[in-house]
Amino acid sequence: MIQITIIGSGNVAQHLIKAFSKSKTVEIKQVFSRKKETVQHLIDFEKIVTEYNEIQTADLHIIAVSDNAIAGVSEQLPFNNQLVVHTSGTSSIELLNGKNRRGVFYPLQTFSKSKSLDFSVIPFCLEAENTADFKLLETVAKSVSTAVYSISSEQRKALHVAAVFVSNFTNHLYHLGQEICEENQLPFAILRPLIQETADKINTLDPVDAQTGPAIRHDSNTTDAHLAFLQDKNKKNIYKILTQSIQDNGKKL
Repeated sequence: MIQITIIGSGNVAQHLIKAFSKSKTVEIKQVFSRKKETVQHLIDFEKIVTEYNEIQTADLHIIAVSDNAIAGVSEQLPFNNQLVVHTSGTSSIELLNGKNRRGVFYPLQTFSKSKSLDFSVIPFCLEAENTADFKLLETVAKSVSTAVYSISSEQRKALHVAAVFVSNFTNHLYHLGQEICEENQLPFAILRPLIQETADKINTLDPVDAQTGPAIRHDSNTTDAHLAFLQDKNKKNIYKILTQSIQDNGKKL
C-alpha cells in the first residue's frame, strides 16, 4: 500500500480523504488539521495530528490548503527529501520549499463539502521533478480516477483560467438568473432543464456550434428589449459584455 499524508482540512482535503479511504492501493497514514473535530468524521481519530512536528514521513504528502498558505506550510514540514505536492490549479511547483522533492496533484473539479462527487471521472493534472515521483503520483491518481494527465505548471495555469470561465463565472450567471426569477415571482426550477440541456450539448458539439440565442442571431430588437428590462446596472453591463463577446466570436446566422 502507498502511504500518504494529507495536510489540510478544507473542501479539497476532505474530498480527498473520502476518495482515498475507498482506495485499495492507497492508505492514509495521517491527516494534518488545526482542529481535529474538522475531519474526525472522515478518518480515525488517532491518525489526525495538529502540530507540524507530529507529521511523519510517508510515500506522498499532499498539501491541500489555500494558495497563499502553500509556501508557509511546505517550509514547516519536519523532514527533507520526501515527495511533497500541492493541489493548486494556479500555483507553480516552485512555490513548494526545495528541501523536499516537489510535485503537483491537481484535481480539476469544483468542491463543496456538502456535495458528493464521483472521483472516477475527475481529471487529475500531475507534475513532478523526476520520472519516479511522477509514476508514483500517477499510481495514486489512478487508484481513484480514470482521467489522469501530465500537465506543466504553465499549462495548468491556462487550464485553471479556462475552468474559472466554464465553472465559476457560469455559476455566477446562474445566481444572477435566479435573482431575476425571484424578483419577478418565478421559480428558478423552470430554468433547470434549459441549464441541463445546455451543459449536455457540449458532449457532442463544440461550444461555438452549440451557441444559440439573440446575440448570435444579431437580433437587436430582442437584446435592446432585454437591456431596457434590466434595471440593475451590474446585470445590464454583464449582458452587454457577453452579447458583444458572442457577436465578436460567434458565427452570424
